[in-house]
Amino acid sequence: VGKTSLLHQYVHKTFYEDYRTTLGASILTKVLAVDSTPLKLQIWDTGGQERFRSMVSTFYKGSDGCMLAFDVTDRESFEALDNWRDDFLDKVIPREQDFPMVVLGNKIDLSDRQVPKETASAWCKEKDIPYFEVSAKNDINVAEAFETLAKQALSTYKGIFESYLTDSIKLTPNDKPKQPKQSCC
Repeated sequence: VGKTSLLHQYVHKTFYEDYRTTLGASILTKVLAVDSTPLKLQIWDTGGQERFRSMVSTFYKGSDGCMLAFDVTDRESFEALDNWRDDFLDKVIPREQDFPMVVLGNKIDLSDRQVPKETASAWCKEKDIPYFEVSAKNDINVAEAFETLAKQALSTYKGIFESYLTDSIKLTPNDKPKQPKQSCC
């Protein structure tokens, strides 16, 4: 579907016509600022073929966000989104329906489209997931999609962090210092 192409476009601003199948996972990093907060994204590029599903699902735990991608010229890749989403959410602990997630419809630069924008948008709207039509080749909406996911993840993290702070116990010293105990010996 072009996940590796999307990642290389986002991180390195390059597009290569031919990539080899991603075996397992590879990792790319990118530093950016979101709402004046510096973030270092660690982006895991997982293999998308069905034969890698059990292996790549081990990489899901500890994720702060998920980006699902399909090829707009390949109906099967769109139809597989439900399975990929469910598989991801089943592995994330605790399972959260509103986990930071975006969906990318890639290869909009090609003319033999099989998945209408309206169909993909409706699927995403039903699940309350932002949808982006992208082209790794022409660098259309790639950065916007990644930055939206980063904002969602940061917002979720801040919400969790703040909930821990509000439920905390505040310890304050007594107004009067204690007198040391007298000992007889």
